[in-house]
Amino acid sequence: MKDLRRYLVLKYIQYLVLSSSNAVSTFLGLLGSLYTIILLQSAKVSSKSTTVLISSIAKADILVSVCLVSDMIIWTFDVRILSTAFTSALLQNLLTANAHISCLLLSCIAFEAYLITFFPMESRHIRTVKNAKLTSRIVWILITAECVIFQMEDFLKANSVSAHISSNCTLLFDFSGRLAALLRSLSYFLGIFLRIVNVYFYYKIFFSMSNR
Repeated sequence: MKDLRRYLVLKYIQYLVLSSSNAVSTFLGLLGSLYTIILLQSAKVSSKSTTVLISSIAKADILVSVCLVSDMIIWTFDVRILSTAFTSALLQNLLTANAHISCLLLSCIAFEAYLITFFPMESRHIRTVKNAKLTSRIVWILITAECVIFQMEDFLKANSVSAHISSNCTLLFDFSGRLAALLRSLSYFLGIFLRIVNVYFYYKIFFSMSNR
């Protein structure tokens, strides 16, 4: 459990403290996720709601691995791709999906830690493995839908520049553009809100433990 706590601290720094990921934090995050996935396979680690959420965070780094491997293959072997703009947008959207999944799940863990500290008995029926799996599944579905919308916007934007589009496509382009802009605004404000909420949760937990 100490190793899992260290991993959570690393992820909190990577996604909720740093304004943007850098090469060092990304590399350490990938190593931590790989070690965590291996560690969670051990019979010594009990299956709890927290470990389910941690496992989902570690698996989200697969998206980062896909982006790094793709960039490496394209750069090393000089692979020619059909649409550079589409591929570049897809890889960027995968990185955004990884960050959003991780932030949401880290906030779920912070909320769970708050419940354990202040409402251990009352929240027992909420903090179950089943609910943790359901929460992870919902987060993945929502962020996947967000990624699809962003990719659709990039695809239609590229086509609108390269060719003449019909009125129906124009309406679709306007709709996807506005929806993507709304999602980006919501993501920005939600990110600020989650940072404040996480600080509040751990502030209360820290002083509660100190008083004890």
